[in-house]
Amino acid sequence: MEDRFGRKIDYLRISVTDRCNLRCLYCMPLEGVKPKPRQEILRFEEILTIVHAALRLGINRFRLTGGEPLLRKGIVPFIKSLTLLPGVRDISITTNGILLTRLGEQLKEAGVQRLNISLDTMNPEKYRKITRGGSFHTAWAGITKALELGFSPVKINVIALRNINDGEWADFARLTRGHPLHIRFIELMPVGTSWHLVGKNFASCSQVRSEIEKRLGKLTPVTDMQGSGPAEYFHLPGAEGTIGFIHAMSSHFCASCNRLRLTADGKLRPCLHDRREVDVREAVRSGATGEELQELFHKALQLKPANYHEATGAPVTGRGMAQIGG
Repeated sequence: MEDRFGRKIDYLRISVTDRCNLRCLYCMPLEGVKPKPRQEILRFEEILTIVHAALRLGINRFRLTGGEPLLRKGIVPFIKSLTLLPGVRDISITTNGILLTRLGEQLKEAGVQRLNISLDTMNPEKYRKITRGGSFHTAWAGITKALELGFSPVKINVIALRNINDGEWADFARLTRGHPLHIRFIELMPVGTSWHLVGKNFASCSQVRSEIEKRLGKLTPVTDMQGSGPAEYFHLPGAEGTIGFIHAMSSHFCASCNRLRLTADGKLRPCLHDRREVDVREAVRSGATGEELQELFHKALQLKPANYHEATGAPVTGRGMAQIGG
């Protein structure tokens, strides 16, 4: 399936919940976000119906997100059902890692191979402040468990935050020398409540790379990294893992965007920075056919902008990352 700019769309990010067990300062306001009533959240069988339609259109890669997807009751049986659908090529999860020590083995058995784990600092006190109460040791235990269980790749998503974690960029990069981890630095995006951080805390990937190379030496490009994401990968000499950079703002990757997003409350969102959405929940609940659901996917594609500069922007009062699907 292609959009009107000729981009192949084969990847759907599915938010299974808008609830989270952390309150990261760039994702949620201090008071948190009032979750949607449960009746407004897609049931798992409804998500499977939507996925059926997506598969017929050539979308075969799926990432489960939230909020925190592992909070959703029944997530493991749902993943097992998802992996059994003919045509599903890849299922991955983005998580904060807090529940991986408890659920990691079940996820592996259900068919998940790849994990993206959010971690913005390795300082326990700073972690508590960034997440507003989270435990670094619990998150790190989850990462350790993922490696022990053989998930591959295990990617660590680090939001580059000037004046917050800039002293740790090289420390994160150094992790790749002793662990088969793929550390990905992501530029802060002004979505929802993160707007207030941009002026003081934004750091470009070029700044991060410069700091790493100043302390650890020249990075060598990696050309054979598997995956469907936008990261540009490098490695340090002799390292087991890689270092990735996602230039979300300074050098956008819109020309190669291959994704749509499905929010937990059943809206197809063609672009993270665009307020426009297509409601598929009501269509599913009113008994829409597979062909009618496919038409809604095509409608969402027609709304997909050439790049985020042309999007009908997500304002300060718009949905945050937890509500859209991180």
